[in-house]
Amino acid sequence: MHVIDRRAARTAARTLVVPAALAVLAATAPQAAAHTELETSSPGADAEVSGLPHRVTLTFSDAMTQKYAKVAVTAPGGESAAAGDPQVAGKTVTLALKSDAGAGRFTVGYRVVSADGHPVSGSYSFTLKEASGPSPSATAKDPSAAAKVEASDSPASAEPAADQAASESFKATGSVLAGAGALVAIGAAAGAYLARRRRARHGD
Repeated sequence: MHVIDRRAARTAARTLVVPAALAVLAATAPQAAAHTELETSSPGADAEVSGLPHRVTLTFSDAMTQKYAKVAVTAPGGESAAAGDPQVAGKTVTLALKSDAGAGRFTVGYRVVSADGHPVSGSYSFTLKEASGPSPSATAKDPSAAAKVEASDSPASAEPAADQAASESFKATGSVLAGAGALVAIGAAAGAYLARRRRARHGD
């Protein structure tokens, strides 16, 4: 009986220990195999920005090493947009950018190594939008246009118009007076003619 009990106990122990060991390995294996990853970036992947930022910022899940941090930013024309070397501060890697790069699609490429020796590499793109032109309202508020309007409404511009109106009024008055004078002369001539006719009749 004791022999049978011992065998049963050993069998039960093996049955319990083996699954427990497998469970521990399964729980620890993902952590041991985990690699450093890019968590956030600024500008982000496929982002559209209205102005080129001063730098590209990459934040990883583990601390980086300065020696093995490589980051490159390519401008739309194919030239480098970087202004200096990548700088590492803990989990963050930054790269300063030139301020004279034109609008278009920029490509960010990186290859870094974490403090525990895990290499990370990848790339993504973002777009710098074209600068917008002046709006119609801004054009309407052009100081030169406003100056022209003010000049047209100024007294200096109004004086010639007033002189011209006075001259036209004077001409119109002169025409009326001339017409009235002609009527008076015609009336006087008609009166004289009628008077002569009357005297001629009385003479007959």
